[in-house]
Amino acid sequence: MVTQVLFWVCAVCAVASGIAVFRVDSMARATFALLVSFLCAAGTVFLVELAYLGVLVVLMMIMEMVVMAVFMIMYMMNPAGLMPMTMVHNTKAAAGISTAVFLALSSVALLVDWPARDVQPPADPTASLGAALMGSKMLVMIIVGLVLFATIVATVVLATHRGRYDRYGDRLDRARADDPVEGGAGQ
Repeated sequence: MVTQVLFWVCAVCAVASGIAVFRVDSMARATFALLVSFLCAAGTVFLVELAYLGVLVVLMMIMEMVVMAVFMIMYMMNPAGLMPMTMVHNTKAAAGISTAVFLALSSVALLVDWPARDVQPPADPTASLGAALMGSKMLVMIIVGLVLFATIVATVVLATHRGRYDRYGDRLDRARADDPVEGGAGQ
């Protein structure tokens, strides 16, 4: 009973935060709503006792959203993607395409004659899947991921000794940027 309640809580939260991705008015809020949706989906993976896949989904989604937030801070014109903007484009075509894809996938799932399993599942499916995906390279991939993340953070820190809030004030209300060198961006 507890597992079913947790499943429905995760499922409803995943769908609600997935909808929020398209309802909020900034890229940063959409990023965090998408992160919540993926983490709730990972919760359902944990509930079916696939801990390895659950941890993999959690780590991948957190790293992906952090990288997305870092790039928003570096490259977006508004501060960290917090300025209001529309998150939905071409709604009629998107609704038509998504409805067609949903109907096609649902019909395949319901109408296909699924084959019977010939072999027994392994004793530990999580370990078997991990070994099949990564083999002996798991430690290398973990270290590469950490090095890439550290490189991204270090690059941002070294590249931006001053940010938008330093130049235009805490509320971005200065008329002119407070740049130490005249003639820079914003002058």
